[in-house]
Amino acid sequence: MATAHTLWQSVLGEIELSVSHATFATWFQNTELLDDNEDNVTIAVPNVFAIRQFQIKYNDQIRDVLKKNGLDAQKINYVVSTKGKRTVINRETTRSGSGSAQEEIIQLTPSRAPTPATTINPRYNFDSFIVGSSNDLAYTACRTVAANPGTKYNPLFLYGGVGLGKTHLMQAVGNEIKSRDSNAQILYINTETFVKEFIEMIRFKKGGFSDKYRNVDVLIIDDMQFIAGKEKVQEEFFHTFNALHQSNKQIIISSDKPPKSIPTLTERLRSRFEWGMTIDVQMPDFETRCAIIEAKANFSGVSLSKETVEYLAQNIKTNIRELEGALNQLLAYAEMRGVEPDVSTAEGLIGNVRHSRPQHITSKQIVDRTAKYFQISTIEMTSAKRDKHIVLPRQIAMYLLRSELHLSFPKIAVELGRKDHTTAIHSIEKIEKAIKLDFAIREHVAEIKERLYA
Repeated sequence: MATAHTLWQSVLGEIELSVSHATFATWFQNTELLDDNEDNVTIAVPNVFAIRQFQIKYNDQIRDVLKKNGLDAQKINYVVSTKGKRTVINRETTRSGSGSAQEEIIQLTPSRAPTPATTINPRYNFDSFIVGSSNDLAYTACRTVAANPGTKYNPLFLYGGVGLGKTHLMQAVGNEIKSRDSNAQILYINTETFVKEFIEMIRFKKGGFSDKYRNVDVLIIDDMQFIAGKEKVQEEFFHTFNALHQSNKQIIISSDKPPKSIPTLTERLRSRFEWGMTIDVQMPDFETRCAIIEAKANFSGVSLSKETVEYLAQNIKTNIRELEGALNQLLAYAEMRGVEPDVSTAEGLIGNVRHSRPQHITSKQIVDRTAKYFQISTIEMTSAKRDKHIVLPRQIAMYLLRSELHLSFPKIAVELGRKDHTTAIHSIEKIEKAIKLDFAIREHVAEIKERLYA
């Protein structure tokens, strides 16, 4: 049999052909096959957050490719291997997929010490960022920028809703660059601060404003949507952008909207924001939410049961901040009362932290609210009309009936006046794909949900 290294390179070669570049770079690129006997295969992964992803998403694929390369694994174990030290995660996946899972408390790598001459929070680094399908492209792009600032993906523009990790990723880039070059001048700032300082410069004739923003190696600016409607500020930022870009200095920007959707943004700024790489950071999926909860709990020195983790992940679906808030409330309550942070305790608290998924929402409310949102009547929504301004709201209503109430396809078709349930299947699949690619569709769905659960 080939050596472990040769065997694993063959496995990785096959996997790389079947997954996206971002997925391969995020999950597989820094892995290693440690033990390659058929009774007990051990694979090293770069951090603790990868464990659950490999067990849930990629374990069967790895097993199949190993078998193709002559290794019929009975068990696959995963360990975290960082800087020559291995942290074994005692979770075994058997051939039947029903292996035991004894979880250990895992102490995460401490954050780097504060670095001088930077406004970046040292807590935000790549090691503590949980990667999933919702943010793997943004994560990979940020790692690329950190390795080659100013040369690729410049500017890097991240957009998405609140609490999805944009700030964490951007500051992780700054911390990584700072760790490689202690002399790098990195400035992280919120757009509101930029606006405030610009106004003070004009009002009080303060000097040094331009020098502050143009004499840096990396400018990281958060919440760019607040520049909307401020013509003089946009003009100043336009000149700042040009000065940095022409000097090959890295610019990283975040916003809750893509450049084309920021109102009253000048065309010349919009075109510059879209020069480099524009990436959408989406809501984390169920597996990623589970990984976030496990990681945060482990960081606090607590090991939660699988049932508790999944209960929280299933019931908190808005954003990462609310997810962390629910977890912190659970852990604090359990500590103060001297009880276990289990499912029953979480159930008692979840009503106080969950702002979504009330049980009283009905299919009629979903159809009515969707119609009202798009300013059409419910009668039009359920009619046989196939006008463009009616078809999209109807498809979104079908998607919401499926995602929020879990209705069957035939039932969804009946609710929208359709005779054939395949229409519902097609509509739901179409919206599911559109949510991933189309910011406007995702924003429509999010706003309708907000109104439903307000």
